[in-house]
Amino acid sequence: MTGTGYYLLASLSLYATQGGDGIAAVWPASGYMLALLLLMPARARLAAFAGMGLASVAANLGATTPLWTSLAFTFANMVEAIVALWLIRRREPSELSFMAPRAVISFCIAAMTASLISAGLATLLAGGGVGFFLSWSTTVLLGMLIVTPPIVMLARMTGLKAFGKVPRAMLVEATAILTGAGFVTIVVFSQSHFPATFLPCIAVVAAAYRLGPFGAAAGMLIVTIIVSLLSGQGYGPMAAIDSDPKVKVLFLQFYLLSLLLVALPLAALTIGRQRLAKRLEQSNRWLLQAEAAALVGHWRVDLVDWTIYWSDQTYRVHGLEPGTPVDVEYSVQQYLAEDRAKVRKVLETAVRTGEPFEFQGRIRRADGKIRHVKSHGSIERDRGGRATGIFGTVQDVTETVENARILEAARSAAERIANTDMLTGLPNRRHTLSFLDQAMAGARAHGAPLAVAIFDIDHFKRINDTHGHATGDRVIRRVAQRAKAALRDEDLLGRIGGDEFVCILQRSSARAAEIVAERVRKAVESGVGEGDGLPQATISIGLAVYDGEPDVEQLLHRADQALYVAKREGRNRMGRAA
Repeated sequence: MTGTGYYLLASLSLYATQGGDGIAAVWPASGYMLALLLLMPARARLAAFAGMGLASVAANLGATTPLWTSLAFTFANMVEAIVALWLIRRREPSELSFMAPRAVISFCIAAMTASLISAGLATLLAGGGVGFFLSWSTTVLLGMLIVTPPIVMLARMTGLKAFGKVPRAMLVEATAILTGAGFVTIVVFSQSHFPATFLPCIAVVAAAYRLGPFGAAAGMLIVTIIVSLLSGQGYGPMAAIDSDPKVKVLFLQFYLLSLLLVALPLAALTIGRQRLAKRLEQSNRWLLQAEAAALVGHWRVDLVDWTIYWSDQTYRVHGLEPGTPVDVEYSVQQYLAEDRAKVRKVLETAVRTGEPFEFQGRIRRADGKIRHVKSHGSIERDRGGRATGIFGTVQDVTETVENARILEAARSAAERIANTDMLTGLPNRRHTLSFLDQAMAGARAHGAPLAVAIFDIDHFKRINDTHGHATGDRVIRRVAQRAKAALRDEDLLGRIGGDEFVCILQRSSARAAEIVAERVRKAVESGVGEGDGLPQATISIGLAVYDGEPDVEQLLHRADQALYVAKREGRNRMGRAA
């Protein structure tokens, strides 16, 4: 099949347009061979080259070309096919696609390189000159550039059954465009009175624009076949050129090559633009979906004409219907008065410095609701460094702010519970000892006086045994209330266990601490048991003044020892550590 197709195309080309030096104006057999090599499996290529060789020699001999010259031409055509295939596979390891500009460029480079090498070999072996070299290279190049793309694309579309998936209207449009291109070319090249050679160019460009690479390749192939046949028979503008046949062939080749170099890249760029537009549309759709899901909108202020753009989600954040006219001043006025000045200052600083910005504030929506919003953004500058725009995002963070407030309140409550004695409401042992440790660190660093008083309720076990634990708890609460009322604001009273309490007396000299401790004792003695049905209760106090102790335990131990002394001496009194 390779040999048969190659022979028919080569013979038709030699018959249709016979150029100078016995070389056809277009050699479609080269493009046919390259297309088959790109489509067939590697194992079939050896047989294909054998068929091509026989067909090439036969076609050249049929055109009265000498045997040695026919063999030289065949060898040159074989080499060009190998070189073109190798270069394409090297630059495009995967399947060659005429839909991508990069692949089209790779294909054109491979075809040009192969045609130059082939022309060099044919010139060397057949003994031609510079004109022969140029004619051969353009002939082969045109054959590959014009014939290979439509065959490859048509074969792949057929294999994928793409024609069955194309809407009928598109098939009708494609048929009409390609038929029109053929009709226009016949009209232009069947006469020489009106040399309107630009009309086929318009037809091919239209095919490329509407149908993509396949339309460009198919239109180009139709134009080439018609132009070659009519010009070879002496019709058309080329035949009217008053010059040597070699010049006519070169002009025809130049015409086809120019048309090809316009149509094929244009088609690839058109497909690239369509794909880019589709990806952009998809990206925009995903962006809108992401904004809606994350409650994040985007906005842009044009600093040149002082206009603002809001995305749909930005409108929703502000409680407005998308598309409602807004201006820059309106967007700032949405913020509450106490946040508005901060927003203006942040934006002015960003424009002046060019640094990214972030701010959070409260807005009053169109429905009157107050919402917390957070914005991030950056400054756009032109090449001269002048600020031209502000781009930013806005997010409704009301729920986040509210959750943070609730979390902070819960944390504060948990911390308060963890540090509070549940019976008396005073600081518990952990909080009291932590406070004393900090007070000792301050006294050690600054030389400030500090004293600690430990007291417990005299004969508390007897109160519990006689009146019950419920009454004992009420006595503890009353003692705590009276003792706390007798302390100064800077002092701390904490319950460290059972009926035992600690007073931390900050910035108190020894004498001042004694006075405070005695005041606490008297307050408890006079305040418990008066008209509330509780038994009489007193306390014994042990006082220790900070004297450089290295830790809390030693200072408390001294105060505890003073408490034992007060108990031994009769209770309801204060004892001071030595």
